[in-house]
Amino acid sequence: MRVLFTGGAGKAGRHVVPYLAAAGHQVLNVDLVPLRHPGVADLVCDITDSGQMFNAMTAHIGMAGMEAGPPQPFDAVVHFAAIPAMHLRPEVETYRVNVMGTYNVIEAAVKLGIRKIIVASSETTYGVCFSNGEVDPKVLPLDEDYDIDPMDSYGMSKKVNEATARSFQRRSGFDIYALRIGNVIEPNEYDRFPGFFADPGQRRRITFSYIDARDLGQIVDLALRKDGLGFQVFNAANDTNSVCQTNEELLKRFFPKVPLSRKLGPHESLLSNRKIREVLGFMEQHNWRNYVKDLTA
Repeated sequence: MRVLFTGGAGKAGRHVVPYLAAAGHQVLNVDLVPLRHPGVADLVCDITDSGQMFNAMTAHIGMAGMEAGPPQPFDAVVHFAAIPAMHLRPEVETYRVNVMGTYNVIEAAVKLGIRKIIVASSETTYGVCFSNGEVDPKVLPLDEDYDIDPMDSYGMSKKVNEATARSFQRRSGFDIYALRIGNVIEPNEYDRFPGFFADPGQRRRITFSYIDARDLGQIVDLALRKDGLGFQVFNAANDTNSVCQTNEELLKRFFPKVPLSRKLGPHESLLSNRKIREVLGFMEQHNWRNYVKDLTA
């Protein structure tokens, strides 16, 4: 597929884009910073500028694309570009960039007839990660039908973006999927995991979950190839928690008052990935146990 990918130079994007390119997709990375990955073209653009988004989606995929003549339509848009967390910019700026940037990207894609759109949402929409104080989820595990209720500007922006995606899907009838992405772990970060095992409380705000950046690439590829679902929300997480303790231990120590909606496996991710496994066919390739042998600090 011909894919326009926003935010390919970010922490997640710099792994997802190479995965998509290796899977055979032609990718144009649209970002404020070039990725400079072999075989992937870069276009420096600002998602908060609607005109730039329309222009980018009618552009060639680099110099090589000019050989075919006029620009060819994109088959899909994958939108990851955003201010990626709290405390990086003033809250109002985080909200503005994430909300208006997403609106501009989806609007341009829909009006240009691009029928597959994937947007990066976030686990923060569940209202635990960036909430003030120590907050319990209403129920565990966190499934996609949860009544999301963030209190922070970042999580709020992602909740609004899901609503925007749903509205544009209703308007167009296209496939628009939102991925509630968990804590992204790059391959070089697994050496931090023994510290998590010694002090699992530092992972409480993300309900102990994680998503390997390369497995996130697989999820995006599967979403690109899965048609006809309309508007959908998918949690993007690995199969298990990011700590060695069992769920019995974690729930007793950190979430003693939180009810369970169903029985959990001993190490099953509390940010449930059941839907991406059952609907998209996701099969985890990068469990942390493949890379971490020392289960002590």
